Amino acid sequence: MLDNVFCLLGPTASGKTALAVELVSHFPFEIISVDSAMIYRGMDIGTAKPSQAELAVAPHHLIDILDPSQSFSAAQFCEETMRLCSVIFNRGKIPLLVGGTMMYFKALQQGLSTLPEADVNLRTQLIEQATLLGWAAMHEKLMHIDPQSANKIHPNDTQRIQRALEVFYLTGKPVSIFLSEQKRESPYTYNNFLLFPNDRRWLHARIAARFEIMLQQGFINEVEVLLQKWQLPLTSPAMRCVGYRQAYDYLAGINDYTSFCNKSIAATRQLAKRQLTWLRHWPQGHVYACDDTNAKSQIMAIIGEILDNPRKQLQPLFLG
Repeated sequence: MLDNVFCLLGPTASGKTALAVELVSHFPFEIISVDSAMIYRGMDIGTAKPSQAELAVAPHHLIDILDPSQSFSAAQFCEETMRLCSVIFNRGKIPLLVGGTMMYFKALQQGLSTLPEADVNLRTQLIEQATLLGWAAMHEKLMHIDPQSANKIHPNDTQRIQRALEVFYLTGKPVSIFLSEQKRESPYTYNNFLLFPNDRRWLHARIAARFEIMLQQGFINEVEVLLQKWQLPLTSPAMRCVGYRQAYDYLAGINDYTSFCNKSIAATRQLAKRQLTWLRHWPQGHVYACDDTNAKSQIMAIIGEILDNPRKQLQPLFLG
């Protein structure tokens, strides 16, 4: 049992947090957050961070660990998560990784290639170029430099486009060369539970409803406080989180309130679409329809079976 790590992956607004909190009440889990936005202090409403009531029942590791002015790489995530898994196992508990940052999950489970460190000046230049030319043009630029990577990166996935260009300009080699290199294997077995809606409209409705709740909770004020306290530029990782970029533009007078709301919801739907694309091509896992009321009991049954037979190799079960 001590080599089994459980992972709950799903798009934004799919109900991961509520499900994870309930799983903690049935199994000896400790939750590790896999979310590149929840790591930031003061970014609570716009990231849909677990409530204080939820955290009282099920504390989460790797939330509120950085100031919004800082950055956190996939390599740092892997290093910290491996450390936490060891600590959790030593306590006689089992790690439950929960979130929607698929790049973190991929790096942890499939290994990281040795990529060059980020260059802040070059990154700023690339973002400034994208502001002038548009990310579609930057994706086209990547297509000429590294078609293998460009064909795997969606034109709307700005972070991966920027990183691929950055690696090329720093090293003169396409990022696909680095990604093809041998990667270190993980010592753990990852049991993946993938949440995928049968009806995409169900997810879209939840995204819109959750954004309305965020506004009522004071999301705009949260962003105002962040900008006043940290003087965050638009290029900072924190301000590139979905919703925060749109709020930044609204507060700067670039968009009116209606446009801000529409663009925020649209950006969140685009994020969910990218996350579902990742999940659709995930190498292995049990897929459950998050809009199916039976999914929770099915997931709990499989977890129980794995814990009862920790060395048994279960075949992935696709329900959605």
